[in-house]
Amino acid sequence: MDTQQVSAPPRAPSAGVVHINIRLTDGYTIISNRLSQHRGLSLLAIGLGTHIQSLPDGRRVGVKALAAIFPESEVRIAAALRELEQHGFLRRTRERVGGGKLATRTESYNHPEAAVRGRMREGVAAVATVPVAAAEPVRVPAPEPVRVPAPEPEPEPEPVHVAVPEPAPVPVPVDPVPGPRLVPTPTAPRKPRLPLPAPQHPTEALYAAAADLLAGLPRTAPVFLLSEEDVRGLVPGVAAWLERGARPDAVRAAITEDAPVPLRHPAKLLRHRLAALLPPPLPAAVPVVPLQNCDDCDRAFRSSVPGCCRGCGEERAGAGGAEWLGLSA
Repeated sequence: MDTQQVSAPPRAPSAGVVHINIRLTDGYTIISNRLSQHRGLSLLAIGLGTHIQSLPDGRRVGVKALAAIFPESEVRIAAALRELEQHGFLRRTRERVGGGKLATRTESYNHPEAAVRGRMREGVAAVATVPVAAAEPVRVPAPEPVRVPAPEPEPEPEPVHVAVPEPAPVPVPVDPVPGPRLVPTPTAPRKPRLPLPAPQHPTEALYAAAADLLAGLPRTAPVFLLSEEDVRGLVPGVAAWLERGARPDAVRAAITEDAPVPLRHPAKLLRHRLAALLPPPLPAAVPVVPLQNCDDCDRAFRSSVPGCCRGCGEERAGAGGAEWLGLSA
């Protein structure tokens, strides 16, 4: 009796991904590793290319149609489409439709290298069918003049040149030139981060109001749930806004409205907005000269020190000059 051979199941790796695959019978798409493991494409471009290859023919894949489905902006989706077009996974051409309008035709390729070789073979075949030269015009010989019994013979007719129409050239397909890549490279220089503002005259009450504002942000914006350490780090920036006369509700709206979705780092976004949107300081208050009552006529006049008004002062000065000259009233 033969001994049954038992093979042990393969051991799972100690690190890295482990695939738990279930056999699919519907609802799946075969994607080439040329796209899913491409080293020159961004993750957004790979995901967008995978989505496009899973769609049926005729589905719209324009920038606005994709932006209506996914949370990414139109700028990021347009950049990802240009990446796919640059690496041959996508081809967009403009064609005329009924009524003289233009429409965009989009072709998705799961094997760009094979598609390029096929287009090159089609282009060579099309060039071989183009005629070498046009036919020369045919010159019809002039007929012999007919002599009739007349005093003078008829004039000799001029030769007629019959032009042969040239055949229309067969257009040779030309691959569209990819546009410039607008996605910044990883080595591109970044702008220096603005420092977090701080109040010029910090007080305990000012810092307490700033901490209360940051801790209460989740009441109106739940995504801005901060840790205690984040609140302590952002308090000087909020205190600088309050010192410059900004109302708490205005500060709350300026730093939390129109937040990106999904929001992964709320503290970093608040730090950036507190530094970039800092309002200007309040203008210096104009000093007000107080009112004084004149010692002689009891009229009100503005002066920093008590005394006489201008009229009474002039009268006193005149009276003093007359006494100095020896005159009496």
